[in-house]
Amino acid sequence: MQFDLLSKDPQSKARAGKITTDHGVIETPIFMPVGTVATVKGVHQRELKNDINPDIILGNTYHLYLRPKTTILEKAGGLHKFMNWDRNILTDSGGYQVYSLSANRKIKEEGVKFKSHIDGSYHVFTPENVMEIQRTIGADIIMAFDECTPYPCDYNYAKRSMHMTHRWLDRCMQHLEKIPVKYGYDQAFFPIVQGSTYKDLRKQSAEYIANAGAVGNAIGGLSVGEPAEEMYAMTEVVTDILPEDKPRYLMGVGTPINILENIALGVDMFDCVMPTRNARNGMLFTAHGTINMKNKKWEDDFSPIDEMGITFVDTEYSKAYLKHLFSVNELLGKQIATIHNLGFYMWLVREARKHILAGDFYSWKNMMVKQMDKRL
Repeated sequence: MQFDLLSKDPQSKARAGKITTDHGVIETPIFMPVGTVATVKGVHQRELKNDINPDIILGNTYHLYLRPKTTILEKAGGLHKFMNWDRNILTDSGGYQVYSLSANRKIKEEGVKFKSHIDGSYHVFTPENVMEIQRTIGADIIMAFDECTPYPCDYNYAKRSMHMTHRWLDRCMQHLEKIPVKYGYDQAFFPIVQGSTYKDLRKQSAEYIANAGAVGNAIGGLSVGEPAEEMYAMTEVVTDILPEDKPRYLMGVGTPINILENIALGVDMFDCVMPTRNARNGMLFTAHGTINMKNKKWEDDFSPIDEMGITFVDTEYSKAYLKHLFSVNELLGKQIATIHNLGFYMWLVREARKHILAGDFYSWKNMMVKQMDKRL
């Protein structure tokens, strides 16, 4: 994997770059649609490619390990072939899912024993077998196994957890050296900064992760319920330390406003279920604010879903029609809303990139944040 830093914004820490892997170029800043179980929910790969057009999507190690299982993925020749996606894929390590299963897991130095949310069967994730699972899934970018701490989190717990995440990182890296790549292309490995919302821990973790010398780095454990201001403060502490010549990935973030504010702090990569999950509940993101499609006010509004026309659904269907689809619980409504939201997120990060390259990102960002912070 190669990262080229192409431009920096004069008034903020925003950067425009280019990541090159064996599956193609990723222009940064980038948003990665979440394809949890080998599908971006409700979207055909053709629509994903032609209409939403992301350079990279995300797959989920925990879910893919449980279903369809790594044996099936290996027989298929890896996740790319299984789901017929020839662009980049990143897999998370399962650390976040393990965090969200708090009632059904036990964390020890060796790893995490957890109960499947599907059938209650017991499984163990260790730094070593998570590397093997991600090798078999075959993503272009794979993540270290970490513990994602909750919010709020006791200082001593956060500190112990961070040190364990660092020890797990060392085990991940040692094990990766022993296991060959599969399917004939390389995988890039990213470690993850932890430390909850404690500045000194974040600083310590960022230094440890920077010293690991990986080709890219991630920031985890944010967007777990803390106020946005705390997220920004922690991100800033970390981006000041992480090397400038490597891509920085902020995991699980966020709203369109969160994304722009974190781009301004020097983050290059994002993923979040928000555009897809909110779409299925009738919440649309636009450049002028958010729309709740279930509101009565849209039932006789025959204007296009979004005059900007970023994807085909925006001008092909009216707000009244989409409101109707949600009121009768028609699957097509969820699909239309999902394509719109993902299209909008892709437009937003690409527009941000254009403004970084043009040198006027900061003023554009401030204008957009104000504009998007409305309920329509």
